[in-house]
Amino acid sequence: MSKVQIDTKANRDRLFDKMRTTLGGAVDAATRDQAVRKRLERHGRNLVPERSNLDAAGQLELFRVQAEAVSATVVDVDSHADVPEAITDYLRQHNLPARIKHGADKVLTALPWDKTPALARDHGPAHGDDAVSLSHAFAAVAETGTLILASGPDNPTSLNFLPENHIVVLDASTLGGSYEDAWDSLRKTYGEGTLPRAVNMISGPSRTADVEQTIQLGAHGPRRLHVIVVKG
Repeated sequence: MSKVQIDTKANRDRLFDKMRTTLGGAVDAATRDQAVRKRLERHGRNLVPERSNLDAAGQLELFRVQAEAVSATVVDVDSHADVPEAITDYLRQHNLPARIKHGADKVLTALPWDKTPALARDHGPAHGDDAVSLSHAFAAVAETGTLILASGPDNPTSLNFLPENHIVVLDASTLGGSYEDAWDSLRKTYGEGTLPRAVNMISGPSRTADVEQTIQLGAHGPRRLHVIVVKG
């Protein structure tokens, strides 16, 4: 048995070496490792759709169109001071309880919650009985209307998936045209070679078409996704 395993590995290595030689690649492991490191260090950008090559106003409008196309709702406010009232308006419109759950994010905790005294707030990760969660997006991608959320105590990942209603505060200044822009921002914020435990990319509410090819919202996460864009 051992001889068969050794021969199999040797044959596989010879096959891969032949493929590398044919393709003009290095055969020795040290050279290959160095080539991989250099490629990773370059952070080469992939093909970026031309539609995302817009000014800030154009990217914001593209984000809105793309997000609404996948059943998210988007509203603008002028400053962070307007967010609590925007949340209250959304809850009222959908006949939802005046209670939200959010993490220790500094932007969220610093909001003027005294403007909405009837709105109750709980803190920490979400649980199954939480109806509405609130997160602060790290960034967003205009080309697909996608939110980028970094996990951590400030914005627990469970807030993104357990409640049926997810409200996300997005600073317009963090909106980029492409995914490459978002990854550049993550590397700049967290440091080279360091990332949060999870980076969630969210495009619209959860959905599936597994049953008779009929779209059902809320299959594996929130039934509603509401984005509050802070323009100021």
